[in-house]
Amino acid sequence: MASYIRRRLNFDMSWSALALLLLLDQSNGHKAQFSVEEATIDEIQAAFKAGTLTSRQLVESYLHRIATFNPLLHAIIEVNPDALTLADKADEERKIAKKPLSPLHGIPILLKDNIATKDKLNTTAGSFALLGSVVPRDAGVVRRLRKAGAIIIGKANLSEWANFKSTNSSNGYSSRGGQTLDPYVLGADPCGSSSGSAVSPAANLVAVSLGTETDASIICPASRNAVVGIKPTVGLTSRAGVVPISHTQDTVGPLCRTVSDAVEVLDVIVGFDKLDRATRLAARFIPKGGYKQFLKKDGLKGKRIGIIRDPFFTTAQNPLEETLAIDELLPIMRKVGAELIDNATIKNVAEILVGNSETTVLLFDFKHDINKYLASLIKSPVRTLADIIAFDIKHANEELNKSGQELFLLAESTTGLQSMVYKTALETDHNLTSHGIDKLIKSSKLDAILAPSFSGITSVAAIRGYPGISVPAGFDKGVPFGITFVGKRGSEPTLIEIAYSFEQATKIRKPPKLFSKG
Repeated sequence: MASYIRRRLNFDMSWSALALLLLLDQSNGHKAQFSVEEATIDEIQAAFKAGTLTSRQLVESYLHRIATFNPLLHAIIEVNPDALTLADKADEERKIAKKPLSPLHGIPILLKDNIATKDKLNTTAGSFALLGSVVPRDAGVVRRLRKAGAIIIGKANLSEWANFKSTNSSNGYSSRGGQTLDPYVLGADPCGSSSGSAVSPAANLVAVSLGTETDASIICPASRNAVVGIKPTVGLTSRAGVVPISHTQDTVGPLCRTVSDAVEVLDVIVGFDKLDRATRLAARFIPKGGYKQFLKKDGLKGKRIGIIRDPFFTTAQNPLEETLAIDELLPIMRKVGAELIDNATIKNVAEILVGNSETTVLLFDFKHDINKYLASLIKSPVRTLADIIAFDIKHANEELNKSGQELFLLAESTTGLQSMVYKTALETDHNLTSHGIDKLIKSSKLDAILAPSFSGITSVAAIRGYPGISVPAGFDKGVPFGITFVGKRGSEPTLIEIAYSFEQATKIRKPPKLFSKG
């Protein structure tokens, strides 16, 4: 079997390269004048409308960049062999359309490799254990993307099993995809687990992408790759068809170069899905008319924002240089009308960061949820978590060469969602939220909380499914970093106003020099 995996890996890589060459050859030398570097959805749609760009030309441009740069970055596991066919279909639909099409129509989008597609692409969470598995249907968010006319261009690399395999795993590494690299500083941590989903738009390998987050997996890679990441309220986007960690904390969200692009994607992927019960509760949060209406340049005006310095600033994760850089941005926020409440505190934050309740919930959820997912597959080499553990042991050279699988083993030892241990951990998380972030927001009448993206703020938000948006905030020795705005459940409209206004007032993002003409 080990030799089969090696052969299959070589086949996948050579097949991807061959597919790219074949697809690009179909262009017959016809090149678009439109430059995809830093191009926004609105700019692409304007070029479509003006007749200066087609979806085929757009996809060809991205495929060319993937073929050129992905062998170094390892951000994309595989490309869709039907990408150009889908582009041609979009071009034909645009010609005969009698009404305005979705802003995502004809736009290529990359999916993290734990988001299922019922097509020629694999869905493996980066593991050989799921290579060759067949999903019953598209994931809920993928159905919405296809309905909007988006082109699924491929699958992004990730931290294998969304970083829930081992406590000593490498961010951005998967057995299938190798090690994803940060395009700004190749030796820097790209952060995980949605590493490829952040690196790809950062390096202009795709227009936009989707990632998933349980705790920090959208926010952190967005921060470390100078892109915008929206982690939605849990249940706002469907998790049906997503290789799970936890139904309590998992969510799906966009990673894009701008807040406006991320919001365009968010508008398409939110909504009720009968296959995900959590979407029934979150549906009431979706505003009539969508989220694009909250892209306001003056969105910071009158907003009360709490700055959580202790313990999120000047830590080992966030060195002094980043703290000083963020401090320089605060006057800009005040200038455009924000009211900043400095040194705000979450009383029980230490207990959240060092406690075990979140980990306990995730371990119990994972065994339950992954077994349910595996059982739903039409075909799969593994059917239970125990099967995955056995597969990894049998193929240790491929699956355990970079990390162990102690989280798998701990999850396998859990005793079910009716366990008092599990219920107590859930109650603890609820109480920590009620007496912590909720109490601070209410007592200080805050619209949002601000902290460095690469910090424990993600855990504070994660344990109760709260949303957050990471926006580029600067560079430290060339490595990007961001700040995150967090709010209560359903506060996306307010967070979008704040994040967009901050982005427009600061305009910090710049493309990586190694992968840019500029």
